[in-house]
Amino acid sequence: MSSGNGHNRPKVREEWIARRRAEAARTGDNNVSQMHFARKGLVTEEMMYVAEREKLSPESVRDEVAAGRMIIPANINHPELEPMAIGVASLCKINANIGNSAITSDVDEELRKLHTAVHYGADTVMDLSTGGGIREIREAILRHSPVPIGTVPIYEAVSRVKRIEDLSADLMLEVVEEQAQQGVDYFTLHCGVLIQYLPLVSSRITGIVSRGGAIMAQWMAHHRKQNFLYERFDDFTKIMKKYDVSYSLGDGLRPGCVADASDEAQFAELRTLGELTKKAWEHDVQVMIEGPGHVPLDKIKEQVDKEVEWCHAAPFYTLGPLVTDFAPGYDHITSAIGAALIGYHGAAMLCYVTPKEHLGLPNAEDVKQGMIAYRIAAHAADIARHRPGARDRDDALSYARYTFDWEKQFELSLDPETARSMHDETLADDYYKEAKFCSMCGPKFCSMNYSQKVDEFNKLVHGIEKKDYSQLVEKLAASK
Repeated sequence: MSSGNGHNRPKVREEWIARRRAEAARTGDNNVSQMHFARKGLVTEEMMYVAEREKLSPESVRDEVAAGRMIIPANINHPELEPMAIGVASLCKINANIGNSAITSDVDEELRKLHTAVHYGADTVMDLSTGGGIREIREAILRHSPVPIGTVPIYEAVSRVKRIEDLSADLMLEVVEEQAQQGVDYFTLHCGVLIQYLPLVSSRITGIVSRGGAIMAQWMAHHRKQNFLYERFDDFTKIMKKYDVSYSLGDGLRPGCVADASDEAQFAELRTLGELTKKAWEHDVQVMIEGPGHVPLDKIKEQVDKEVEWCHAAPFYTLGPLVTDFAPGYDHITSAIGAALIGYHGAAMLCYVTPKEHLGLPNAEDVKQGMIAYRIAAHAADIARHRPGARDRDDALSYARYTFDWEKQFELSLDPETARSMHDETLADDYYKEAKFCSMCGPKFCSMNYSQKVDEFNKLVHGIEKKDYSQLVEKLAASK
């Protein structure tokens, strides 16, 4: 991917947006949010697009958006976007975090990460850049991205002041407006970290691990004042509805280790996020709620239940959660375990974790490994929730495996290149691409080979025909 303007993506939504702007100018109604249209009973082009992707009716998408249970992050200044939905009625989604730091990375490296994330199935991407050239990197990402882009605006605000204590509501409003004008689709704002909650973190092992949450906590501790994001929430909301930017209400007090999970600080903030959700909905602004973090397996369902109750079933967007803390370098695995379970219980979007979590800035290979782990987690959740068609690819690949159709197995796999290379490591000759065995069992101990003889017996003696999935195999292999 090049950062040059000549390689920007086609503007899929350009005509839709032009009509919407013209209508806003004619009526004087400058609220262009998807929730606003849904609550007026309208089905937008974005809703139609989502309905087709999700195999839902346009009316059901409209109704879910109107109720706040689903969001379609789609800034009117991001015409390159291919609309998608985040909500419990839709497939479980995955966010990938990219972004530079003060230590490393540039525009081209971030575009490589974006390409890798989207290639391996990221449904949204967050640009968490904190180093130099934040605006330029974000512009390049937006113009090249077919998926919604989220940011944490306080990172750019911090880059404009000498000290954290110099932050202000006016500066944040300025940054939020600029990023909205640029085309950012959703913002993480840590509005729920209140000054009265700061004493609640004193007994934690890891304190406040959210960067945005820690920044706001330091600001409040210094000034002895309430969180200005909370106090000026309506002012931020007015900007959001003008560009149709969705809130991703940040979990600034999320647990940073399993010992801190489900504590008083985390749940106090969650209640406040529920209060703010209702305030945003008064303006027809879309909201999702960010969640933990680090949570042991036995406490994961509780996280979803409380979010649904306190935040009025707004989509839940969780980081993992990591279910153990002892495996640095493998946290894409420790978190994917929790992600699959919380997705099953009702989380709408999973924020991936890479092997570099807690250790360093991810590179493109780390992004790939994180995305693969989370595609597995989200897909497992969709199967468990019995989403229509969610298991089709699994069934097709299993049938290809049973019939020793190696090429179709490779085509249908999540990572064909890796699947093929692992097979070819010991049986590289083209002859073995049609062999009815692999190097695990060899020709004499292949259970599926023998099972096919049982199929012949059942057909001949009992008249039982084995179900044929070959058409599904061909269809899915061709579409992939």
